[in-house]
Amino acid sequence: MEAYQEDIKQKLTVVPTEPGCYLMKDRNDQIIYVGKAKKLRNRLRSYFTGAHDAKTTRLVSEIRNFEFIVTSSETESLLLELNLIKQYQPRYNILLKDDKSYPFIKITKEKYPRLLVTRTVKKGTGKYFGPYPNAYSAQETKKLLDRIYPFRKCDKMPDKLCLYYHIGQCLGPCVYPVDLNKYAEMTKEISDFLNGEDKTILNNLEQKMGEASEALDFERAKEYRDLIQHIHNLTKKQKITTSDNTIRDVFGYTVSKGWMCVQVFFIRQGNMIKRDATMIPLQQTEEEEFYTFIGQFYDLNQHILPKEVHIPKNLNKEIIQSVVDTKIVQPIKGKKKELIDLANHNAEVTLDNKFELIAKDESRTVKAIEELGDCMGIQTPIRIEAFDNSNIQGVHPVSAMVSFIDGKPNKKGYRKYKIKTVDGPDDYKSMREVVRRRYTRVLNEGSPLPDLIIVDGGKGHMTGVIDVLENELGLDIPVAGLRKNDKHQTSEILYGESAEVVPLKKNSQAFYLLQRIQDEVHRFAITFHRQTRQKTGLQSVLDTVDGIGSKRKTKLLRTFGSIKKMKEASVEELKSAGLPQNVAENLHQALYNK
Repeated sequence: MEAYQEDIKQKLTVVPTEPGCYLMKDRNDQIIYVGKAKKLRNRLRSYFTGAHDAKTTRLVSEIRNFEFIVTSSETESLLLELNLIKQYQPRYNILLKDDKSYPFIKITKEKYPRLLVTRTVKKGTGKYFGPYPNAYSAQETKKLLDRIYPFRKCDKMPDKLCLYYHIGQCLGPCVYPVDLNKYAEMTKEISDFLNGEDKTILNNLEQKMGEASEALDFERAKEYRDLIQHIHNLTKKQKITTSDNTIRDVFGYTVSKGWMCVQVFFIRQGNMIKRDATMIPLQQTEEEEFYTFIGQFYDLNQHILPKEVHIPKNLNKEIIQSVVDTKIVQPIKGKKKELIDLANHNAEVTLDNKFELIAKDESRTVKAIEELGDCMGIQTPIRIEAFDNSNIQGVHPVSAMVSFIDGKPNKKGYRKYKIKTVDGPDDYKSMREVVRRRYTRVLNEGSPLPDLIIVDGGKGHMTGVIDVLENELGLDIPVAGLRKNDKHQTSEILYGESAEVVPLKKNSQAFYLLQRIQDEVHRFAITFHRQTRQKTGLQSVLDTVDGIGSKRKTKLLRTFGSIKKMKEASVEELKSAGLPQNVAENLHQALYNK
């Protein structure tokens, strides 16, 4: 038995049977899962005994230590769990980390309010309406309102009138005094419209359409007609209705094969405007998973709390009430109970349809890194970092690093580097410099180290990187090299002291993963190199001339279009772009020397 297993076994004997939260840690001491339990000892022991589904088995295989926090009640453990998940964002918890949210229309709480489309809800900053089914619908609705109501458009109050004032879409509070009652009146009308009271605004539009038609302004009349049709289209898409206008969210869920699917119906003004389905790997009981989910749903995901939240009758209403500060309803009959049943059924259908996709995704990602680790004889490389250099004949040398976690790109972990200490096209030295800079900083910041480093190249690149890691930084991290064939396609992976070819089948998911990693790091490096080259090419000559700042540089580029045309220009022509005589002469000389 490995040492860590013995330590865990001993630690389990002293865990209390009280309620609380537990934090699972991996070999890098990173928190990978947070859970709660009525009886901590029973729950923690269950992870290390008996058979589990694939998800739990993989979680347990990564656990090297755990901590726990005792609470006074189950409700308190739920609140603590939500805070810990929000703080640590563990990989194995509910995956609400993609900040998935829906757009809202907002009337800002300012002296002269603005109309915005936003995905961020901040209490006390204005009135919010939504969520809207998609960003396009929200933008189109805002455009409609902008045409009708002249709210302020500028973020900051300018010192002169803008275009919106001249086309009648702003009252010009930056220059003219505006009656605040006018804004209050417009706010009420917009609120009525967004709350589903369409008759007033439709009547106004129809009246304006008629007036425009009588005045033979048919183009204006057509615009009003299109706006009216747009309103009808917005309401036509809403199929499920209730008899009242209460804003409510309806929850349903189902569980199968170690997964839970939660389905949410957003009911606004009696219409279902959106539904949301979330897949959750089941690590706790289904009730406990649901309590955690609904707490995160309104906290991490920034959904606006409705007037009512409807939940299935088998759940504990008091526990949900402790984390959701609104009215909780458990319908037992009628139309509202039918909505709960429909949400449950949708969750069941969604879960069945997703199983095949989940299996395919796991084979491309999780199974791929497991297969790669087995073939290389290393532990599963959960975190992979790959490097590539880019230069043209040694000009503007750069390097790039991409990060993959669980076989998927982690774009927050991507890094760009300009080569500083290497003269000329020397790939080996460039790679050494970048790896030294990268992992010196990782060590200084205490950030997680990768389980595998991949370099785009062969034995020479690998040898240089290993030397920096082991002899300069004292790190023991597996290093592999990726070689391409004559067609510039991923050909083979090299590993070990003698850089031997790892036997990977070309049609295996592990090999496909390596192709994706090599293509991604190459794309990222090339893109960065092009950006660097373009910036330097446009600015280098101009930056050497005294008297040319950013404004004059911009004006020169607008006037002549390119450095080449500037070089062909005379001093007088350069002066015509707004340069003083001496600056024009200096620029002409610099361009000539160039």
